[in-house]
Amino acid sequence: MTSPTTTTTQPTTTADPSSTEAANRIERLQAAAHRIRHNALRMGEVQGQGYIGQALGVADILAVAYTDQLHYRPQDPHWEDRDRFLLSIGHYAIALYAALAEAGTIPLDELDTYGSDESRLPMSSMASYTPGVEISGGSLGHGLTVTTGMALGLRHLGNPARVFNLLSDGELDEGSTWEAAMACAHNGLDNVTAIVDVNALQADGPTAGVLRTEPVLDKWRAFGWNATRVDGNDIGALVAAFDAAATHTGSPSVIICDTRIGCGVPMLMEREKAHFMRVEEHEWQIARNQLDENLPR
Repeated sequence: MTSPTTTTTQPTTTADPSSTEAANRIERLQAAAHRIRHNALRMGEVQGQGYIGQALGVADILAVAYTDQLHYRPQDPHWEDRDRFLLSIGHYAIALYAALAEAGTIPLDELDTYGSDESRLPMSSMASYTPGVEISGGSLGHGLTVTTGMALGLRHLGNPARVFNLLSDGELDEGSTWEAAMACAHNGLDNVTAIVDVNALQADGPTAGVLRTEPVLDKWRAFGWNATRVDGNDIGALVAAFDAAATHTGSPSVIICDTRIGCGVPMLMEREKAHFMRVEEHEWQIARNQLDENLPR
């Protein structure tokens, strides 16, 4: 039985733009993504720098996940029947905290402690510190392996919960990611949805120059996954992809999302050094203003 405090966000409609219900659904998610972006800017200003561009880039993905897809209880992050959302990319913690605040798991005021001493919101995600954080981040390439183990465990327990894993295109450089992809498909774990953020940039430079991983879609399909590729900053496309993954059976699903670093804030989208950004004190208000100007009407 579902408790009154449970947030059940399983999709009930398809993303048909001609439908008023579908249009309202997309508008609601766009508003949630806008607030998540504001939450990220709020935390970024505390430190004056950080992985702001990535947080802005994946805000739409997180809005769809936390507002529309995941089954969870905001005030009970250890509820055993919850869907699990695993962040492989520890340095994207600022984005996850922004989404958890939108979800009601973290108080909004706590965002002002981001990266500070004794804060529950360290700059790299830590499961032991933060409510709603399933795994600790740091070394890349481990998220899908943990996801596979969790999904197997849930199956053995007869628990219908789903496991989502947000990983980066840089993590596709890691052999452990592909080992997990093989194991996940071998075991037919259709309770798994992987989400790959393809922003085409790593710490050492453009992803294509560090290690060419394309054609990504074909590779996932060759590994036995139900794979689709969408514009990761298009709410309607994301909703359709997540809905399809939710009903797919027989194999794990992966949604490959092409995102734009700094999406929603043109000033930051144009930064040359965008992986780890330094934002000047006077620029934060400019960023907020630009974000509001770009809110879909």
